[in-house]
Amino acid sequence: MARTSHSQPRAWQRMLSGRRLDLLDPTPVDIEIEDIAHGLAFVARWNGQTKGDWPYSVAQHSLLVEQIFSELTAPADPRWQLAALLHDAPEYVIGDMISPVKAALGGDYGKLDERLAIAIHQRFGLPAILPASIKKLIKQADHISAWLEAVQIAGFSESEANKLFKPLRNNKLSGLEVLPRPPSEVRAAMLARHADIISRLDGITA
Repeated sequence: MARTSHSQPRAWQRMLSGRRLDLLDPTPVDIEIEDIAHGLAFVARWNGQTKGDWPYSVAQHSLLVEQIFSELTAPADPRWQLAALLHDAPEYVIGDMISPVKAALGGDYGKLDERLAIAIHQRFGLPAILPASIKKLIKQADHISAWLEAVQIAGFSESEANKLFKPLRNNKLSGLEVLPRPPSEVRAAMLARHADIISRLDGITA
């Protein structure tokens, strides 16, 4: 009699740090900022449909969102700066999907993203679920970033971007330049920014 296999498909990924992250049951101990920065530096936003000699990475987008968030909330609380920097961190595992694909996949993608986000927040000392007011501000920064990216590197006209994203209402932010950079540079920049924020957090809690 033939045996029936009850083995389940592999649901974990081996990271360069040596960690083994279970996508269905992620734990904070298997999350490292080096893995996040490296992975996000090689994940392209806009499905790679951007101008320039390098893909525009999720890591570079994350740095821009944190910069915008810090401008919007100055003087910014380092806890929420860290949350803004890590707002797309689950994509180091699940990749970046454009909104139409997320809509097609439905709730399963959202649940996977949420589980990973909670584990990431716990790993770095943030609340598992961010306060609604902070999430709203990060989303606002995310929309501004998307508008800048759409107009400067993704081929959208300003009128088209205005319909899809939140229009800019800050002259200082409207002057920000989006220029895709090599993955190695962006990875280093994200690690440096993370270390800077963490050092200020440690100073507050010491």
